[in-house]
Amino acid sequence: MAAARAAFSRVAPAIASVRARPSLALKRAAFARGYATASENSMTVRDALNVAMEEEMMRDENVFILGEEVARYNGAYKVTKGLLDKFGEKRVVDTPITEMGFAGIAVGAALSGLRPICEFMTFNFAMQAIDQIVNSAGKTYYMSGGNVPCPVVFRGPNGAASGVGAQHSQDYAAWYGSIPGLKVVSPWSAEDCKGLLKAAIRDPNPVVFLENEMMYGVTFPMSSEAMSDNFTLPIGKAKVEREGTDITIVAHSKMVTHSLEAADILAKEGVKAEVINLRSIRPLDIDTIKASVKKTNRLLIVEGGFPAFGVGSEICAQIVESEAFDYLDAPVERVTGADVPTPYATNLEALAFPDTPVIVKVAKRALYRTN
Repeated sequence: MAAARAAFSRVAPAIASVRARPSLALKRAAFARGYATASENSMTVRDALNVAMEEEMMRDENVFILGEEVARYNGAYKVTKGLLDKFGEKRVVDTPITEMGFAGIAVGAALSGLRPICEFMTFNFAMQAIDQIVNSAGKTYYMSGGNVPCPVVFRGPNGAASGVGAQHSQDYAAWYGSIPGLKVVSPWSAEDCKGLLKAAIRDPNPVVFLENEMMYGVTFPMSSEAMSDNFTLPIGKAKVEREGTDITIVAHSKMVTHSLEAADILAKEGVKAEVINLRSIRPLDIDTIKASVKKTNRLLIVEGGFPAFGVGSEICAQIVESEAFDYLDAPVERVTGADVPTPYATNLEALAFPDTPVIVKVAKRALYRTN
């Protein structure tokens, strides 16, 4: 173990003796952060991710960040802003443009007992490192007979952004969600991002943390509990964002926004839609979905990924295979991205992904209110 730590001395600090360390309270005071937003209890998604990493790096000296432009440039999307100044070059590490290389360093560091946060500029680029994520990180704990855990977090923007073309617009939730050994998180709100990222960093398993570029600048209210530096959310537990009795709408990431907007429109027509924010893709909280379906008797699943073999397909299959199937009064409906490579042209791109009117239309179809 000592030799392994020495090998990674350039990307993470060696563990000093406990007596030589400053107390956690002193470190917190040195890095004290004021949440200077319009409201004391509100935060952007970007800031929530930044705060989560800062708090966990103060809490545990084994935690470090590596990736392209995460240090001197403050991150491609400024998610790691200020962390280099606070923690230095040994814990906030700029890497060359080689996803396979720095993902491999992250996995090796995790296998040696450190807790790396590996940032991909986009998960589309992580395809260069998918062997490291799936085979090296995802399977080593099992193949070692439970002796070698791999506590690494792979994070970055996932899914469609705006005007970035087919090769930079894919949603990888279903890709990674199919792999035993990985945990896969897809947060929506600032509270989701802070609580789930902190939980992911502390988790002994490899976690794929799928953010959304379009959500980084969105401000959300934060509960007093969420502002605490000990706040975490359980991985594998969905959240009912809006209660209802007529139809269940299940979504993750940016699609939660559209689903809630659709629920507002449906409410004006007397339809009470229940909206579930998945938060976690793997483990999938199918129990919360089943409980809702038993109440509403209708199910609509919304996602930004391709329709074939997607998250919605899996949810539909598990509902059909469960006792909740007997409660359905209409076929399960899915709203997904179009089954084409994402167009670059703005007018076509807008037609390639779900929006609020489409969700409203399909919800009405499930309710037999329109064709």
